[in-house]
Amino acid sequence: MSQLYLALIAFILLHSVPALPPVRNGAIAIFGRKTYLLIYSVVSTLLLVWVFHAALNTPYVELWEPSGSHAMVTLVLAPIGIFLVLSGLFTPNPASITFRHSDRPGAIVAVTRHPVLWGFLFWSGGHVIANGDLRSLILFGGLGLFSAAGFLMLDRRAKRRLGQGWSAFCADHPLLPLATFATGRKRMKVDAPMALAFALTAAMTLWLLLGGHALLFGADPLSMATI
Repeated sequence: MSQLYLALIAFILLHSVPALPPVRNGAIAIFGRKTYLLIYSVVSTLLLVWVFHAALNTPYVELWEPSGSHAMVTLVLAPIGIFLVLSGLFTPNPASITFRHSDRPGAIVAVTRHPVLWGFLFWSGGHVIANGDLRSLILFGGLGLFSAAGFLMLDRRAKRRLGQGWSAFCADHPLLPLATFATGRKRMKVDAPMALAFALTAAMTLWLLLGGHALLFGADPLSMATI
């Protein structure tokens, strides 16, 4: 269990300390934006692999008995989460996590101004429900709580950056998913980053369901859904 805690702490620190403006700006000044993002992405991926490796090697302690209905929740929430994460990373967004910084936000930002954070929340929440054990609660619950904390941190940073334009930005780009569409103020649009994210999500989901998830994590989602 101690390795899992250590891996999670390292992962959270990587996503907290470089987010501080002096640290991030200094690193970009040294390496350049593209090289910095490349290094950051590689290190982040390696740490995430360590987190899952540590979780898989942590003893199983059941908290509640998993059922097919629990697994069905994951089959719904996880693809939505993957789509939101990919859409957010591919889409220009002045207020949140993205690979493409721009003052002109893409279509997914009209759904929610923090698609990557919501994606991790949907994905992690679904996996907490389906697994029902202590290590999953620590792993996915910890990642979910960290994502939720990111709403406040990223909003504060965006408010400083956008200044007087922050209020207008929030009105058109809500925190809660689909808020502006639920009130009928806007119609949903689909752009190239969203279409690419949808295609990749469909391909990833199909691969995971047809054996990829069992290969990586030793659990077959479709079998769990029929329990």
